Amino acid sequence: MNQKQINYKSIYYPPGGILIWIIIFLELITFGIALIAMVYEGKTEAVQFHGSRLTLNVTYGMINTIFLLTSGFFMALSIKEVKAKGKHALKKYLLATLFFGSLFLVVKSWEYYEKLSAGFSMGYNTFFSYYWMLTLFHVVHVIIGLVILTSVYFGLKKESTTIEDIEASAAFWHMCDLIWLLLFPILYLFF
Repeated sequence: MNQKQINYKSIYYPPGGILIWIIIFLELITFGIALIAMVYEGKTEAVQFHGSRLTLNVTYGMINTIFLLTSGFFMALSIKEVKAKGKHALKKYLLATLFFGSLFLVVKSWEYYEKLSAGFSMGYNTFFSYYWMLTLFHVVHVIIGLVILTSVYFGLKKESTTIEDIEASAAFWHMCDLIWLLLFPILYLFF
Protein backbone atom coordinates (compact mmCIF):
# COMPACT_ATOMS: atom_id res chain seq x y z
CA MET A 1 0.00 0.00 0.00
CA ASN A 2 2.80 2.40 0.88
CA GLN A 3 4.46 1.84 -2.52
CA LYS A 4 1.19 2.68 -4.32
CA GLN A 5 0.96 5.95 -2.39
CA ILE A 6 4.49 6.87 -3.42
CA ASN A 7 3.71 6.14 -7.08
CA TYR A 8 0.43 8.05 -6.82
CA LYS A 9 2.26 11.04 -5.36
CA SER A 10 5.01 10.97 -7.97
CA ILE A 11 2.55 10.91 -10.87
CA TYR A 12 0.03 13.46 -9.65
CA TYR A 13 2.43 15.67 -7.66
CA PRO A 14 5.52 16.19 -9.81
CA PRO A 15 8.30 18.54 -8.63
CA GLY A 16 6.80 22.00 -8.26
CA GLY A 17 3.23 20.75 -8.38
CA ILE A 18 0.85 19.74 -11.15
CA LEU A 19 -0.20 23.31 -12.03
CA ILE A 20 3.26 24.40 -13.17
CA TRP A 21 3.50 21.30 -15.37
CA ILE A 22 0.13 22.04 -16.96
CA ILE A 23 1.39 25.56 -17.71
CA ILE A 24 4.65 24.18 -19.11
CA PHE A 25 2.89 21.71 -21.39
CA LEU A 26 0.51 24.42 -22.66
CA GLU A 27 3.43 26.74 -23.36
CA LEU A 28 5.38 24.02 -25.16
CA ILE A 29 2.34 23.18 -27.28
CA THR A 30 1.90 26.87 -28.14
CA PHE A 31 5.53 27.28 -29.17
CA GLY A 32 5.43 23.95 -31.00
CA ILE A 33 2.43 24.99 -33.11
CA ALA A 34 4.10 28.31 -33.98
CA LEU A 35 7.35 26.56 -34.91
CA ILE A 36 5.53 24.05 -37.11
CA ALA A 37 3.70 26.92 -38.83
CA MET A 38 7.00 28.72 -39.35
CA VAL A 39 8.67 25.65 -40.85
CA TYR A 40 5.68 25.17 -43.16
CA GLU A 41 5.81 28.82 -44.26
CA GLY A 42 9.56 28.49 -44.68
CA LYS A 43 9.08 25.67 -47.15
CA THR A 44 6.67 27.72 -49.23
CA GLU A 45 8.83 30.88 -49.11
CA ALA A 46 12.27 29.25 -49.03
CA VAL A 47 14.23 32.02 -50.76
CA GLN A 48 12.82 34.75 -48.53
CA PHE A 49 13.35 32.73 -45.34
CA HIS A 50 16.92 31.81 -46.27
CA GLY A 51 17.86 35.38 -47.14
CA SER A 52 16.25 36.71 -43.99
CA ARG A 53 17.91 34.10 -41.81
CA LEU A 54 21.30 35.18 -43.17
CA THR A 55 20.72 38.63 -41.64
CA LEU A 56 20.57 37.12 -38.14
CA ASN A 57 23.75 37.14 -36.09
CA VAL A 58 24.52 33.49 -35.30
CA THR A 59 27.19 34.58 -32.81
CA TYR A 60 24.57 36.41 -30.74
CA GLY A 61 22.34 33.36 -30.88
CA MET A 62 25.18 31.08 -29.77
CA ILE A 63 26.24 33.41 -26.95
CA ASN A 64 22.63 33.52 -25.75
CA THR A 65 22.43 29.73 -25.93
CA ILE A 66 25.53 29.51 -23.73
CA PHE A 67 24.11 32.07 -21.29
CA LEU A 68 20.79 30.26 -20.95
CA LEU A 69 22.38 26.82 -20.61
CA THR A 70 24.79 28.16 -17.99
CA SER A 71 21.87 29.73 -16.18
CA GLY A 72 19.99 26.42 -16.34
CA PHE A 73 23.07 24.62 -14.98
CA PHE A 74 23.13 26.91 -11.95
CA MET A 75 19.39 26.39 -11.50
CA ALA A 76 19.99 22.63 -11.46
CA LEU A 77 22.71 23.16 -8.83
CA SER A 78 20.17 25.20 -6.84
CA ILE A 79 17.79 22.23 -6.80
CA LYS A 80 20.64 19.95 -5.75
CA GLU A 81 21.37 22.31 -2.86
CA VAL A 82 17.71 22.36 -1.84
CA LYS A 83 17.74 18.60 -1.56
CA ALA A 84 21.03 18.70 0.39
CA LYS A 85 19.60 21.49 2.59
CA GLY A 86 22.50 23.81 1.73
CA LYS A 87 21.04 27.28 2.06
CA HIS A 88 24.21 29.38 1.57
CA ALA A 89 25.22 27.79 -1.75
CA LEU A 90 21.57 27.83 -2.88
CA LYS A 91 21.53 31.63 -2.72
CA LYS A 92 24.78 31.88 -4.69
CA TYR A 93 23.49 29.48 -7.35
CA LEU A 94 20.24 31.41 -7.64
CA LEU A 95 22.19 34.65 -8.08
CA ALA A 96 24.28 33.02 -10.81
CA THR A 97 21.06 31.83 -12.47
CA LEU A 98 19.69 35.37 -12.38
CA PHE A 99 22.97 36.83 -13.65
CA PHE A 100 23.22 34.61 -16.73
CA GLY A 101 19.49 34.99 -17.44
CA SER A 102 19.94 38.76 -17.33
CA LEU A 103 22.94 38.53 -19.68
CA PHE A 104 20.66 36.70 -22.13
CA LEU A 105 18.30 39.71 -22.08
CA VAL A 106 21.17 42.17 -22.58
CA VAL A 107 22.42 40.34 -25.70
CA LYS A 108 18.89 39.87 -27.02
CA SER A 109 18.15 43.58 -26.51
CA TRP A 110 21.27 44.52 -28.46
CA GLU A 111 20.25 42.13 -31.23
CA TYR A 112 16.76 43.66 -31.32
CA TYR A 113 18.28 47.14 -31.51
CA GLU A 114 20.42 46.09 -34.50
CA LYS A 115 17.46 44.49 -36.29
CA LEU A 116 15.23 47.51 -35.80
CA SER A 117 18.01 49.89 -36.86
CA ALA A 118 18.41 47.89 -40.08
CA GLY A 119 14.65 48.10 -40.72
CA PHE A 120 13.87 44.45 -39.97
CA SER A 121 10.70 45.03 -37.97
CA MET A 122 7.84 42.60 -37.47
CA GLY A 123 6.11 43.62 -40.69
CA TYR A 124 9.24 43.43 -42.86
CA ASN A 125 8.41 39.95 -44.21
CA THR A 126 7.00 36.59 -43.11
CA PHE A 127 10.28 35.36 -41.65
CA PHE A 128 10.66 38.41 -39.45
CA SER A 129 7.03 38.22 -38.38
CA TYR A 130 7.80 34.77 -36.99
CA TYR A 131 11.19 35.86 -35.66
CA TRP A 132 9.70 38.72 -33.65
CA MET A 133 6.64 36.79 -32.51
CA LEU A 134 8.64 33.77 -31.29
CA THR A 135 11.60 35.56 -29.76
CA LEU A 136 9.53 38.26 -28.06
CA PHE A 137 7.21 35.61 -26.62
CA HIS A 138 10.31 33.80 -25.35
CA VAL A 139 11.77 37.02 -23.91
CA VAL A 140 8.52 37.59 -22.01
CA HIS A 141 8.90 34.11 -20.52
CA VAL A 142 12.52 34.82 -19.55
CA ILE A 143 11.47 38.08 -17.87
CA ILE A 144 8.68 36.27 -16.00
CA GLY A 145 11.16 33.57 -15.01
CA LEU A 146 13.61 36.16 -13.70
CA VAL A 147 10.84 37.83 -11.68
CA ILE A 148 9.87 34.45 -10.21
CA LEU A 149 13.49 33.58 -9.40
CA THR A 150 14.04 37.00 -7.82
CA SER A 151 10.99 36.52 -5.60
CA VAL A 152 12.26 33.05 -4.65
CA TYR A 153 15.67 34.53 -3.79
CA PHE A 154 14.18 37.22 -1.56
CA GLY A 155 11.77 34.67 -0.10
CA LEU A 156 14.80 32.64 0.98
CA LYS A 157 16.11 35.66 2.87
CA LYS A 158 12.76 35.99 4.66
CA GLU A 159 12.53 32.19 4.98
CA SER A 160 9.09 32.21 3.35
CA THR A 161 10.08 30.17 0.27
CA THR A 162 9.20 26.47 0.20
CA ILE A 163 10.88 23.61 -1.63
CA GLU A 164 7.84 23.47 -3.94
CA ASP A 165 8.36 27.15 -4.81
CA ILE A 166 11.96 26.48 -5.78
CA GLU A 167 11.07 23.35 -7.77
CA ALA A 168 8.26 25.17 -9.61
CA SER A 169 10.53 28.08 -10.48
CA ALA A 170 13.21 25.63 -11.68
CA ALA A 171 10.70 23.82 -13.88
CA PHE A 172 9.59 27.11 -15.44
CA TRP A 173 13.19 28.24 -15.94
CA HIS A 174 14.16 24.97 -17.62
CA MET A 175 11.14 25.38 -19.91
CA CYS A 176 12.67 28.70 -21.05
CA ASP A 177 15.93 26.84 -21.76
CA LEU A 178 14.12 24.15 -23.73
CA ILE A 179 12.17 26.64 -25.81
CA TRP A 180 15.37 28.51 -26.69
CA LEU A 181 17.02 25.21 -27.66
CA LEU A 182 14.19 24.79 -30.17
CA LEU A 183 14.18 28.40 -31.36
CA PHE A 184 17.91 28.84 -31.86
CA PRO A 185 18.51 26.16 -34.50
CA ILE A 186 15.24 26.77 -36.36
CA LEU A 187 15.67 30.55 -36.54
CA TYR A 188 19.43 30.92 -36.80
CA LEU A 189 20.66 27.76 -38.54
CA PHE A 190 18.08 25.87 -40.62
CA PHE A 191 16.62 28.27 -43.17
